Amino acid sequence: MAPREFDALLVVSFGGPERREDVLPFLENVLRGRNVPRARLEEVAEHYYEFGGRSPINDQNRALIQSLTKELAQSGLDLPIYWGNRNWDPLLVDTLRQMTNDGVQSALAFVTSIYSSYSSCRQYLENIQAAQQQVSDAPRIEKLRVFFNHPGFIEPMTERTDTAIQQIAAFNRESSPVLFTAHSIPQGMADTCNYEAQLKESSRLVADRLGIQNWKVVYQSRSGPPQQPWLEPDILDALTDVKSAGHEEVVIAPIGFLSDHMEVIYDLDKEAAEKASELGLRLSRAATVGNHPRLVTMIRELIEERLNPDTIRQTCGSLPTSHDECPADCCVVSPRRPPAT
Repeated sequence: MAPREFDALLVVSFGGPERREDVLPFLENVLRGRNVPRARLEEVAEHYYEFGGRSPINDQNRALIQSLTKELAQSGLDLPIYWGNRNWDPLLVDTLRQMTNDGVQSALAFVTSIYSSYSSCRQYLENIQAAQQQVSDAPRIEKLRVFFNHPGFIEPMTERTDTAIQQIAAFNRESSPVLFTAHSIPQGMADTCNYEAQLKESSRLVADRLGIQNWKVVYQSRSGPPQQPWLEPDILDALTDVKSAGHEEVVIAPIGFLSDHMEVIYDLDKEAAEKASELGLRLSRAATVGNHPRLVTMIRELIEERLNPDTIRQTCGSLPTSHDECPADCCVVSPRRPPAT
């Protein structure tokens, strides 16, 4: 393969409201095309209202872009960085218009999702394609590979998890369980992708580096009708099991999330924390990777491997690096099973 040339980097994320008035329109964007009762929409809106109607995700993306701008400049990579969201300002279509006006012809895209699934990978590709169709002469865009087993993700996640472990009593550190948590998805979606396998591999890599024997992958943020199977166990049920097994302390490591956005804050810092308190469990929650310097360096390394195919594709663990271009049958979703939000 010959080296490829790109004019820019596009950071693609989920998006989130930044004021109370944005919350319901944002959720309507998230759930468009899905038959979700209005009462459920308003129930989820309350999660945002409890924090002033502002999701932290946009500020976290701004911080990441600021760090990444410095990283690319220091490495001599002349790539202006643009930012577009799936569900809220700055929306992808508006960002692509700006890129076109600026003369950008081809760009690499870094999507702020770690794993492969319809909602965390293929849907973003569809979002990009839909935005391109609305913009005349829109730039060509190629997505960087998922990075669940890149040392630039595993190393800072290990550091964050270890910091949380150090917060519990010394005599409990070896025995207390670590629950690696991620967003649940419908079982039908999970059957068509490598989401579960990648999550387990990332969790195992962190656990092995820290010598953790008692660990488990659990899920949070389930939505959809009760009769529809989703990945389990749920974090709240897992906490009950931890207490039933006689443990006094537990560590939660949100390995499925790149940053501390609303679902992490509400589902873990509120609901899981309240459940642990009710059970009499002392809970220590690891921070997400966020804009850790090693993650920022990783993004630059992912760019470099696409600019020059001779660059070593860094990885750790037993699974191979993910592909650059998704095949047609990768991460498809059954039309009977709506994607997760």
